[in-house]
Amino acid sequence: QVPLVESGGGSVQAGGSLRLSCVASGLTRCKGDMSWYRQAPGKEREFVSQIDIGGSTSYADSVKGRFTISQDNAKTTLYLQMNSLKPEDTAMYYCKAARAPWCGGLKDYWGQGTQVTVSS
Repeated sequence: QVPLVESGGGSVQAGGSLRLSCVASGLTRCKGDMSWYRQAPGKEREFVSQIDIGGSTSYADSVKGRFTISQDNAKTTLYLQMNSLKPEDTAMYYCKAARAPWCGGLKDYWGQGTQVTVSS
């Protein structure tokens, strides 16, 4: 199992910012698309943002214009910059790494999650 370790969660007031990080050790050669998902209590896990192998990004409508996904030059760390946070952003945030096609694809790796709590 390839570990993905998220960090950066915490408690902030509405309007504040947080930056989440996800370190994908051991998957550098086989790392494909990278994504952030979130799951609020009592709700299903939902897509937040993705950066694909070519560097193209996509966002859920609910976070577009407020969140920015990026990765470092070595592509070992994935980030999610979250600005103008709202109470409805409160959730456990998960990092997901897809196994690259040249390594066989067809497998996703998930981190343990980092909690984000936004108070009004």
